[in-house]
Amino acid sequence: MGGCMDEPIRVLAGTGGVALGEARTNHFGRRAILLHREGNPRELIALAETMGIEIVDIQHQKGKDDPRTYFGKGRMQDVADEISASITGHPYHGVDLVLLHTNASPRQLVGINELVQVEVWDRVRLLLSLFISHANSVEARTQVRIAQLKADRTVLSELVNRQLTGERAGFGGGGIQAVQGVLTTVSRELAQLRKKQQKQALARKERRRQRTRGGARTVGLAGYTNAGKSSLFSVLCGKEVLIENKLFSTLETTIGRMEMSPRVLLADTIGFIDELPSDLLDAFHATLDESLECDLLLILVDSSDTISEIERKLSTSRREVLDRSPDGIVPMQVVLTKSDRAESHENAKQVISAMGFSEPLIVSSHTQEGLDELRESMLMSLFGPQKTLIVSKGEASERSAEAYVSQIYDAGIVTSKAGYEITLWCCNRELERLIAKSGGRISLK
Repeated sequence: MGGCMDEPIRVLAGTGGVALGEARTNHFGRRAILLHREGNPRELIALAETMGIEIVDIQHQKGKDDPRTYFGKGRMQDVADEISASITGHPYHGVDLVLLHTNASPRQLVGINELVQVEVWDRVRLLLSLFISHANSVEARTQVRIAQLKADRTVLSELVNRQLTGERAGFGGGGIQAVQGVLTTVSRELAQLRKKQQKQALARKERRRQRTRGGARTVGLAGYTNAGKSSLFSVLCGKEVLIENKLFSTLETTIGRMEMSPRVLLADTIGFIDELPSDLLDAFHATLDESLECDLLLILVDSSDTISEIERKLSTSRREVLDRSPDGIVPMQVVLTKSDRAESHENAKQVISAMGFSEPLIVSSHTQEGLDELRESMLMSLFGPQKTLIVSKGEASERSAEAYVSQIYDAGIVTSKAGYEITLWCCNRELERLIAKSGGRISLK
């Protein structure tokens, strides 16, 4: 279990810590049973479908979670018997995965695995497997690996505990020594990866500092997963990024300059999701920082969702943003995306207003509806109202007016020019510097 990021990533947590061999990273075509107690499992189903997993049966049991087996032990034994006895033609034939609509404890994962004898994933393990398949950059792979090993460690600790208390006989050929050896290896690799992540975070921080010194303003795109962040990013800055109608298609942050506004940078990053353990999302803190440490944060909401879904997803996004923002203060603007798929936006506007946000902007990356208004609103938030500067021609022996005009173009975003009268978006500090250094040649209209 080396720390090299170029090696295939192995999954301990997916099997409840029982198998230590290579695990598959492509899950397309797998067959699974979904077990749930409370809440609607449709989001978990969508996550599984994103990975190409077929859910052949959904079983529900009311009542309180069993601390050992999630479902009651008798009901779980029935599921195990169905899986083991299935033959060709039986709905459970070929099932090699059990999904739990919960963030299960290590005790439950191991207990269920012992009964069903196939892989067991809760929400965390499903997301980890999805993240692994979508992690493309070295930094994203580092982040996913840290989250994966932290999950593995909890399961391995449970196995050690079971052996010490006599609940479980031996682990492979080496018994408890084998488990403890793997646990030590996991802890060692975690320490190495965290050092690597710290270096990556420092490099990101330095890049942000250099951009700020250069006068750039950053707009972060945040929101629930699959809210349309990557599509909006692409259309605003003309930069091709991965755009898929799938959950968590983006794991690392992509930075791009807004088209026709080179001093405005856009940061597209990982989406949020309900009931994701904070320590799992913490693995992506460096990635999230890139979009949250910004001058303006756009919180995107899919306008084609139901009103209850809009409220739930916006509430999750706001909570995650405020929990992870310095001092909890970030200028935020809600943007309703995919407007071409929604019949009306009035109810959504009322929900957004009731949650304390200002009037949302409504856009469609597909039809480009509302994009001009969005750009205008972004620039107003970043720079304030447009300013008009006048450049005087000066004497023949003095510096040319064209040289000052060139400086103005470098300092801001010019929207119109009539002779030596120039209208632009520009921050006040840059404007004051231009005027002060011009020796009276540049003045504010």
